[in-house]
Amino acid sequence: MNSLGNPLLRIVLTEAIQTSRSTWRDWSIKKLATPPLLSVRSLQPTNNARLFHTSSSIMSTMEKSVGESANSWLGHRGAAAFDLRSDTMTTPTQAMLSAIQKTTLLDDVFEENPVTMSLETHVASLTGKEAGLFVLSGTMGNQIALRSLLTQPPHGVLTDHRSHIVKYEAGGVSSLTGAMITAVAPSNGLYLTLEDIMSKVVLGDEIHSCPTRVISLENSLNGLIMPLDEVKRISEFAREQGILMHCDGARLWEVVASGAGSLQDFCQYFDTISLCFSKGLGAPIGSIIVGPKRLIKHARWVRKSIGGGLRQSGVVTAAARVAVDVTFGKGPNGEGGLLHDTHVTAKRVEKLWTDLGGKLEYPVQTNMVWLDLKSLNCTSSRFVELGSQVGLRLMGNRLITHYQVGEEAIQRLTSVFEKVAAEKDERVQGGNRRAQQRSQYNSKL
Repeated sequence: MNSLGNPLLRIVLTEAIQTSRSTWRDWSIKKLATPPLLSVRSLQPTNNARLFHTSSSIMSTMEKSVGESANSWLGHRGAAAFDLRSDTMTTPTQAMLSAIQKTTLLDDVFEENPVTMSLETHVASLTGKEAGLFVLSGTMGNQIALRSLLTQPPHGVLTDHRSHIVKYEAGGVSSLTGAMITAVAPSNGLYLTLEDIMSKVVLGDEIHSCPTRVISLENSLNGLIMPLDEVKRISEFAREQGILMHCDGARLWEVVASGAGSLQDFCQYFDTISLCFSKGLGAPIGSIIVGPKRLIKHARWVRKSIGGGLRQSGVVTAAARVAVDVTFGKGPNGEGGLLHDTHVTAKRVEKLWTDLGGKLEYPVQTNMVWLDLKSLNCTSSRFVELGSQVGLRLMGNRLITHYQVGEEAIQRLTSVFEKVAAEKDERVQGGNRRAQQRSQYNSKL
């Protein structure tokens, strides 16, 4: 006998589902973290035909959800509103949580999840590429892309010495691909130029050297934009030499929001691009690789080999889609998005600092502000301590004004800046007094 034919069991299941919905509403109203998700598959036998909806109908439902809640929460509540350490501190919005609630629970390893497939197709279209592949992190995206571009040793990857793949990916390039990294310092102190590349690239097949097979460019890097014209110059040189191009575009969204060019403008010069959903866009998890179908097919293979295959992927890709549509905007230039305002805030922070006599390590071009703390005789530890005293979370001299940073945070940051400047003045005045006292003492000898 079918257990679901039992009237008592049907009543229990109905109450469980209603309780789950009520719990969702309660969590949403209280603005708590992530509400509990009741799995439909835990309550009734799986029926793929019943669970499966077309991508268009699902996205229509999700877009309706986004439209209802996107403007009701802009991130000015919660810990992220006072955390300027990184844009990774952004937390899922009400619209993202609502999209997760409405998502499908089908399998991505079998390529059956319409929400995930729709996201991959959409971002590929935005960037002008044939296909996309969702991955769990930016590091995974970079490593899978590079592994898909490289064939067999000897091979080298040329990149900026400050890049993420050099400093923050646990040596993954060498361990996963066997490639040697050539790290290059930009001669202008900001971004690599073709001349920088040509001074270090290894061409030909001379057996004592490791030939450059991939050039990897990060844009933005430390908040700095590599201009489109320079990307084009490097790409044209690389293609002439048979060298492949990868872009660590974790924050390429910010470059586009600055007006430096569209996603397609930049992505046309690369074979693969990795873009992050969980930094400035605010999704809880994930990145995506875009590129030609043949490379993405191979990338799917590599992703599986390192444990990156996902089952009910819609739970995370639903939020990522909202992040793209709402935070970045629905057009290739970020039309209607929220990122441009974060750049305005960064310029405001720059002015607050420089008006007090402070200097910067880098120019402010996106949503990152790099303070030269030494210019006001302040240490990193003291700066972090002053921030903590007013409820701000800071990390060294880098500030990131992501879209969930509220006005109150900027007011508190202003007070920190003023305290830094005041302490410098006190030290200067104290030093002058001591010098004067020594001078008076010496004159009496």
